[in-house]
Amino acid sequence: METVPFLGLEPGRDALHWRLPVSHRLTTGGDFLFGGAGLGAGVAALEGSTGRPLAWATAQYLSFARPGAVVDYTVTIASEGKASTQARVVATVHGDEILTVNGALGHRDWEGAPQWAVRPSVEPPDECPPQEHRDGHEGRIHATIETRLAMGRQRSTLDGTPGDGRSALWARVPGLDVCSALLGLIGDYVPFGVGQALGMHAGGRSLDNTIRVSRLVPTDWVLLDIRIHAVANGYGHGLVHLWAEDGTLLGTASQTCAVRHHRA
Repeated sequence: METVPFLGLEPGRDALHWRLPVSHRLTTGGDFLFGGAGLGAGVAALEGSTGRPLAWATAQYLSFARPGAVVDYTVTIASEGKASTQARVVATVHGDEILTVNGALGHRDWEGAPQWAVRPSVEPPDECPPQEHRDGHEGRIHATIETRLAMGRQRSTLDGTPGDGRSALWARVPGLDVCSALLGLIGDYVPFGVGQALGMHAGGRSLDNTIRVSRLVPTDWVLLDIRIHAVANGYGHGLVHLWAEDGTLLGTASQTCAVRHHRA
């Protein structure tokens, strides 16, 4: 399955315009479009409009899109060279800007594909328990994305004791192939890591998300290796390494979120 039809992203009036009807299954428990889905659609729009694969994209979340709304994505190609394209997407609802994505796309020939990051040693997906969720996520994005707890604590065991800032989830959308848009969709898990780091029923509203694509290989599950750097002044900052089951680094996602408590 391709990510564009999964998200529901539709071509617009020309090659630089796209539409995303906000369905219930793309929303959070707060009843608005999941940030990763907004970024994933932006990545798909950038790749679709330029015909080049994503190298990097960063999203700034400005406002919300509710179920039933239609998000209009407008692509602007700022610079285009022989190997690289710099472009941006502005996403609006009824003319109000809710999301901006800037990115670079292209492919350059290079010998080999070395990597130096080290994947944590965790049990395989089939040996990890499903992640516990808050009530109210039925039929929403966290039911769409299947997750298994590979490193960390279940929600029911969080007792206020801080962790070491590291946690990990196996994640997949059954039937969906790995691509840049999928990494944008499932990379939005720094808020989960913040709750793990604080040892509290806490998370946050994403202010941004940056996805960097390393090398895409086929994999059923993706390991979200979450590393929280700090929580200060009400904001949490962290990084997610995205690993294939064979140990290939697919990419990274970095993020800042406004920290808030969740109901127990």
